[in-house]
Amino acid sequence: MEESGGQDSVDKSRVLNMRPLRCLVPIFPSTPSFTSFPHPQAAAPFVCAPPSGPFPSGFVPFYPFSGSSDSQNMQTPPPFGFSGTIPAPVPINSFRTAANGDSGSSRWNFRGGSPSQSEEDGYSDGFHVTDAKDSSRAATKKKKIQKRTRAGSSQDINVASSDLDIDAMVDKILESFNLMDFDTFRRADGDKESVGYIRLIYDVLRRKISQIEDSKESTLGLTRRPNLRAGTILMNKGIRTNIRKRIGVVPGVEVGDIFFFRMEMCLIGLHAPIMAGIDYMGLKVSQYEEPVAVSIVASGGYEDNSEDGDVLVYSGQGGNVYKKGMKITDQKLERGNLALEKSLHRGNEVRVIRGVKDIATLNGKIYVYDGLYKIQESWVEKGKSGCNVFKYKLVRLSGQSEAFTVWKSVQQWKDGSAARVGVILQDLTSGAESIPVSLVNDVDDEKGPACFTYYPNLKYSKPVNSTESSTGCNCHGGCLAGNSNCPCIQRNGGYLPHTVNGVLVSQKALIHECGSSCKCPPNCKNRVSQSGLKVRLEVFKTKDKGWGLRSWDPIRCGAFICEYAGEVIDISRAEELGGENDDDYIFDANRNNQPGEGMLGVSNETPKIPFPLIISANDAGNVARFMNHSCSPNVLWQPVLRENSKECDLHIVFYAIRHIPPMTELTYGYGSVPPDKAQQRKKKCLCGSAKCVGYFY
Repeated sequence: MEESGGQDSVDKSRVLNMRPLRCLVPIFPSTPSFTSFPHPQAAAPFVCAPPSGPFPSGFVPFYPFSGSSDSQNMQTPPPFGFSGTIPAPVPINSFRTAANGDSGSSRWNFRGGSPSQSEEDGYSDGFHVTDAKDSSRAATKKKKIQKRTRAGSSQDINVASSDLDIDAMVDKILESFNLMDFDTFRRADGDKESVGYIRLIYDVLRRKISQIEDSKESTLGLTRRPNLRAGTILMNKGIRTNIRKRIGVVPGVEVGDIFFFRMEMCLIGLHAPIMAGIDYMGLKVSQYEEPVAVSIVASGGYEDNSEDGDVLVYSGQGGNVYKKGMKITDQKLERGNLALEKSLHRGNEVRVIRGVKDIATLNGKIYVYDGLYKIQESWVEKGKSGCNVFKYKLVRLSGQSEAFTVWKSVQQWKDGSAARVGVILQDLTSGAESIPVSLVNDVDDEKGPACFTYYPNLKYSKPVNSTESSTGCNCHGGCLAGNSNCPCIQRNGGYLPHTVNGVLVSQKALIHECGSSCKCPPNCKNRVSQSGLKVRLEVFKTKDKGWGLRSWDPIRCGAFICEYAGEVIDISRAEELGGENDDDYIFDANRNNQPGEGMLGVSNETPKIPFPLIISANDAGNVARFMNHSCSPNVLWQPVLRENSKECDLHIVFYAIRHIPPMTELTYGYGSVPPDKAQQRKKKCLCGSAKCVGYFY
């Protein structure tokens, strides 16, 4: 800097384009008398050398390299970027953006603690993505070091007691997925299948970590973040897609897709930072590189105007808006703000993700991918704090599927500011459910389905004797996840089958819920399917499949939807209805699940039915009778046995396979029948899925 003629002559805007070294190993002189510096008045120069040498004359390695007994035998490592084992040092964590926007594989570094929900739109150095193509090997080596540390000290406060459980669980989950098919090409450039694959693995892993941590005693001052932990594990193992940064469409991600965690967006390449609201990359312009914005998240962290469905006024980042104890200052034209300004002049597309409040949680948000926008103008104005704030007006490109506007319409229907078009009945259930279910037809003039009685429960015409004795639990305050003495928890393999917020951890052969023989209250965590509907549903007329079912509310992966209500009938009665071709509203739990339908869990277990359960909803039933078949379903069915000392109380319960956006039809796979009955019950499938086999039973 001294040779450049003074600090004032430096073009500070070009500092933004400088890229830090990926691995720095400082080496210091061995004796204080060493003075052979290029400038005698200057400080000692900073020398960068491989940790195993060779070293310049007069220099020696420092700890931990000098104290390693194996250091004398280490081979000189290959240049960084080539495959090979990197010795013990860990690269300095930084974000390097290449000229082509390829950020490579990444791993996470926790330096500033867990990010708070309110900081998600701000900029923080708490998390960085570092370019490390050999990150999985580095993670493996780090893992081995941690295990040796545990063995040497049983009181290591940095290692949670459940780490060994989680390590074993992670290995089991990853082994159950065929990761060999997930090649390097699909990591760089994904598709719909690979994006769905990554999201599935992430959510399975996150829920299993939640289940394990729920069973442990809470530690004062320790915040559990299974979403971050699951994402970190996958990042370190290189299980991600669309690593190569890009402007515009991200392969495999569709407009309207929803996310409950920002880590999901990072793993599939939609938006890389899990805290910062602006994601950008470097583009080579002549001999220089300039930043351009690729995506933004508008989740209410700043003074954004997001009321318009097609126009967004987005506030810039910085100014210490959400940094407690720091004075709020004017925002600067740097980092993401500079990238947005550059994108305005270049006219490139910017992906917009809008954050909306998750009404099911206290402080949670749901992120909606709203498609591509372009920045139309920018300006500076005084914010509420009195300091200057950058403003950017973005306009949505035409011709894209509706996304955020659907959310706004649903909200207007709920608060009564707009009427739902085509409503036949405001509440199909006539008050039988705690949440109304609308009956809607905006396709033709049909006034509703064939007459039936709405009945929200399962009715046994005669009791079925239980083959196993059931005493029930004595958990008067409700079953607790860590109570190993609870018989209901023991029947479920030692864990509650749902997380604390009621999300199914994994599909199982049979789930045991508390029932009439248990002493726990109705709000027990092991009575998830017994409190009725949780989301606002709508029975609607489809274009070519009769009546269908969809939700006004978003549905989280693993969330309870409803049970299949109706009357339990025997096999002879079911065959009689089938012979009369009157079996459209019959659920046969003895059918085989379609391959892949059990992908919610670690393994595809065959449903364990205590007796041949067949339910008829022809004359009486609930909303489940309107769920259509699909060869690519978003809902699965799960057998649930409620504890009852007198008789067998078996139910069929539906859960979401993946996140389901509002106004998306709910479908499940009807399964297959024995070969001797296949031709008789074969029907043409109109699901429209890319994987449609053309028929169902």
